Amino acid sequence: MTALLHHRLDGPEGAPPLILGPSLGTSLAVWEPSLPELARTHRVLRFDLPGHGGSAATGTTTVEGLARLVLDLTDHYGWQRFGYAGISLGGAIGAYLALHHPDRVANLAMVCSSARFGEPQGWHDRAALVRAEGTKAVADATPGRWFTASFAESPRAKALVGDLLAADAAGYAACCDALAAYDLRAELPRIAVPTLVVAGREDPATPPAHARELADGIPGASLLEVAGAAHLAGVEKPEVVTAALSQHLAASPAPSADRARHAAGMAVRRAVLGDAHVDRATANTTAFTTDFQDFITRYAWGEIWTRPGLDRRTRSCITMTALVAHGHLDELAMHVRAALRNGLTPQEIAEVLLQVGVYCGVPAANAAFGVAQRTLRDEGIEPGFPATKHPSGRN
Repeated sequence: MTALLHHRLDGPEGAPPLILGPSLGTSLAVWEPSLPELARTHRVLRFDLPGHGGSAATGTTTVEGLARLVLDLTDHYGWQRFGYAGISLGGAIGAYLALHHPDRVANLAMVCSSARFGEPQGWHDRAALVRAEGTKAVADATPGRWFTASFAESPRAKALVGDLLAADAAGYAACCDALAAYDLRAELPRIAVPTLVVAGREDPATPPAHARELADGIPGASLLEVAGAAHLAGVEKPEVVTAALSQHLAASPAPSADRARHAAGMAVRRAVLGDAHVDRATANTTAFTTDFQDFITRYAWGEIWTRPGLDRRTRSCITMTALVAHGHLDELAMHVRAALRNGLTPQEIAEVLLQVGVYCGVPAANAAFGVAQRTLRDEGIEPGFPATKHPSGRN
């Protein structure tokens, strides 16, 4: 198992968990200006990226891999659900987590981040340069990206540049490769957690247009543009950024019973119906249907399908029977697929439909067999069974 990322914990032990992700080239110290306020109400975990601060380089070259390292931290502490705020690359990690692990992320803040950080070749070139010459090769240009001219000579700015110079070249370059491969633009509408987007108006690395793309693409996201701040807006204007984060976190409190049911329901819904189906349903959610989607996730999946009294195979049999009885054939196709995921064979599905035919009638079973046969073929299964012998011994 990969060693845990270097990290620090602050705040009351029983408070809601909050993870703070750093930007490329910085250490967990980048969050120090906001830490005192955020740690009053949250159990705050700050981490160092691989090859940065106290974390060893891991060779991880994707945002997905970095997100997995963050989940390792949460699993280590038994945190099933947490808030997340991240700067730049740290924000990209948070967006990936919110997209692919929505049951784990209670709320998200992306600070001076993006859905795509420019052309991949630029990041590959920077990675090659740093591998050849170390991070000192990019240090001179960094203050102009991170800070406005009036702040670049401050002690805090110089300390953060010192963290860049101390970063491991291989670890930094691997993070550049991760940024090169990252592109969430088409997937932003699928992010369904409460989201705050923060931009520095003088940020040359991720200009405000990047933040507007995030806020426009993520349903219900809020946007704050901070005047007089560049890429590390939370360092340069901590009072503004911290206040926005605190307000966002307060508006998205720790999981209630409903939130816990929603999280459990979403996990079971994905396990039974598959990520592709749930992702489509989430992407198609509108203001008109959002309460219904929340309702079925909490009630059907979070309260009924999660009960221990019946296994999922049995629940699939019951569900298919009820759908045929009521003529809900569009839903039946979805639950034939679910039955396969829950371990039923095509033969067992056929037995369920035969039983239905006895009690619901031949026309209902005939229609159901048609739907099931088309669905199985769509799944690459030819629903023909081996010949069986007649009891008399004749074929």
